[in-house]
Amino acid sequence: MAIGTGIFLIVLGAIFTFALNASVDAVNLGAVGWICMIAGVASIAISLIVNAQRSNTTHREIRDEHAVRDDNREVRHSTVER
Repeated sequence: MAIGTGIFLIVLGAIFTFALNASVDAVNLGAVGWICMIAGVASIAISLIVNAQRSNTTHREIRDEHAVRDDNREVRHSTVER
């Protein structure tokens, strides 16, 4: 979802910066466009970093098995921790 938001911000910023010839008295649309494009690139970069870290996680399973003798017969006990 963050990658899509980043692409949207880049497109919106490019439209504000390069495609609009209108002017607003209180707001510089070119500056707003550059800010949107920088925020979009940052959003995509952060999303890719977080996804890369998420895929590097490992899960291990610890098995503890031991035999307990009860009345001359062997009973196996097993525990699994995750």
